[in-house]
Amino acid sequence: MEEMNSSINDHGQMSSMDHSMHMSNFKQKFWFSLILAVPILFISPMMGVDLPFQFTFKGSDWLVLILASILFLYGGEPFLKGAKSELKQKSPAMMTLIAMGISVSYFYSVYAFIMNQLNPQNHVMDFFWELATLIVIMLLGHWIEMNAISNASDALQKMAELLPDKVKRLNNDGSEEEVPLQEIKQNDHLVVRSGDKIPADGIIINGNTSVDESMVTGESKAVTKNEKDKVIGGSVNGSGTIEISVTGTGKTGYLSKVMDMVKKAQTEKSKLEYLSDRVAKWLFYIALGAGLSAFIVWLIIDHDLSIAFERMVTVFIIACPHALGLAIPLVVARSTSIAAKHGLLLKNRNALEQANDMQYIMLDKTGTLTEGKFTVTGIEMITNKITQKEALKVIGALENDANHPLAIGIMNYLKEEAISPYKVENLQNISGIGLIGTVNGQISKIVNEKEVDRLTISFDRSLKQRYQKQGNTLSYLIIDDQLIAMIALGDVVKPEAKQFISDIKAQGLIPIMLTGDNKVAAESVADYLGINEFHGGLLPEDKEKIIQAYVSEGKKVMMVGDGINDAPSLVRATIGVAIGAGTDVAIDSADVVLTDSDPKDIIRFLDLSKQTRHKMIQNLWWGAGYNIIAIPLAAGVLAPWGILLNPAIGAILMSLSTVIVAANAMTLRVHN
Repeated sequence: MEEMNSSINDHGQMSSMDHSMHMSNFKQKFWFSLILAVPILFISPMMGVDLPFQFTFKGSDWLVLILASILFLYGGEPFLKGAKSELKQKSPAMMTLIAMGISVSYFYSVYAFIMNQLNPQNHVMDFFWELATLIVIMLLGHWIEMNAISNASDALQKMAELLPDKVKRLNNDGSEEEVPLQEIKQNDHLVVRSGDKIPADGIIINGNTSVDESMVTGESKAVTKNEKDKVIGGSVNGSGTIEISVTGTGKTGYLSKVMDMVKKAQTEKSKLEYLSDRVAKWLFYIALGAGLSAFIVWLIIDHDLSIAFERMVTVFIIACPHALGLAIPLVVARSTSIAAKHGLLLKNRNALEQANDMQYIMLDKTGTLTEGKFTVTGIEMITNKITQKEALKVIGALENDANHPLAIGIMNYLKEEAISPYKVENLQNISGIGLIGTVNGQISKIVNEKEVDRLTISFDRSLKQRYQKQGNTLSYLIIDDQLIAMIALGDVVKPEAKQFISDIKAQGLIPIMLTGDNKVAAESVADYLGINEFHGGLLPEDKEKIIQAYVSEGKKVMMVGDGINDAPSLVRATIGVAIGAGTDVAIDSADVVLTDSDPKDIIRFLDLSKQTRHKMIQNLWWGAGYNIIAIPLAAGVLAPWGILLNPAIGAILMSLSTVIVAANAMTLRVHN
């Protein structure tokens, strides 16, 4: 157990620290690099052209060299490292293109500086201005993007927090002692009282109860547990006190197995290449090919190494992705801002690009399509000796101090109906049966159906059929050994869920319901909502396997859920969407969070994704499209006709495209 918590803590700290360190690292590097870049921009010419605000003084070229060297090594470090990683994977992309641009700019400029020192009359153009602007703009782009996407804390850490820190262990002499969870071993006997979290997987050796497993398995209905039944660590004990023999701790426990599934899915989930990376990859190959070709051709034509070298370098500098580096981050920043205003928290940029390709939406039932909490769905009076309101007052008296899910549902209902419960005396908890006490001088009980059958009390059994079909839990009020009323509690379908399913179908997507709830309740909800395909009684590994089967066939799957049991599936799916009112574990495992817990926001997300994709493509054309003309001209393909791109014109084109992509990103809108 200690080993599990230790590894979880290490993982959680590393995960959250890794993201925050990257974001603060880019922020710090940007500001320091900007300070270094400002003097360079005022002193060094832009591609050989002196701008109106620039000036020089004795030794200014040395100052530029020193500042540019620090800037290249410090500000360029993440791009050089990123390029090394991309080349190691044989997949050059944005980092490689940036690294090529800043490296060529720097080393050629150092060469130009040396040549100018040796022969001041024959001035060689340097690219220190381009080096400074490229590094600063790229750092800004990465910082904007990382700042836009929310910081995802660690789902595994949240799972560990589901278990209590202290547990009550039974000694051989029958006494109890409170010990840290880490000290628990297999076969230890633990006492779990009403309302307590079950600290470990185990088998009940004494007592009966009902257990709320909704957060762990997705079963919305309280599960009755008797002796020899298994219980799961992390679930919540209901009405009875039980003793359990521990069967699973640490890496052998149920929660630990769910964590392993999450970690495995995180590792195996394919990270699709960003659209900008694909463009950058092709631009890298084109620039490299064009630059080398220009060098060879010019060397053959002019037999002048310096001219050939300058043409090659000019091609590489022209291809530097100033605008490309901002094209996507600015759209992402705009998208996340719009999303937040519409109840969407975007945690993974991939989701914005992938949502356009979705084919299936897998939906958890409990908490996603339903409210995820017990609500009174009906009250049936068996006798007319008292009114329904009086019966509810008696039930409220018995349940007022209980903290299990059924009691909470009943008391919430009484509060909504403005019904004040009676007072109760001599209240007792009958393990595995219910509650008994004296209300208004009468012996009153709220019990389960098992107790009604034991007492052989007859009543019209057809009254309960409708509720049972919906998967409701039934409780019975008995006063002075006479059955008075039946109260049904169940998980209610969200009012907006039916329209949501209709909207999904209208978009050509196929909804599939996956739930840990029993198949009877699942079928009832699916029929009501118009979902043709559903799977009930699923464990977390079952949900994940279903999604993995679809994904492995190349199908694009969105998973929507809110519970711990959904975490592996949310990670495994192409896009994981968590309901904001769900567990922290689900939220931390997802790519998108619905902060308003409204499934209809998924439709809004799909629309935003579509608009975002359009803007990304437009910006990529503006950010890289000018290279279609600029690179060949820089290489000198029209030189025989006297047309050769002036490097200054290339710089102006780069600046203009940067302004255009920024303006275009701000025009992003989404339909309400």
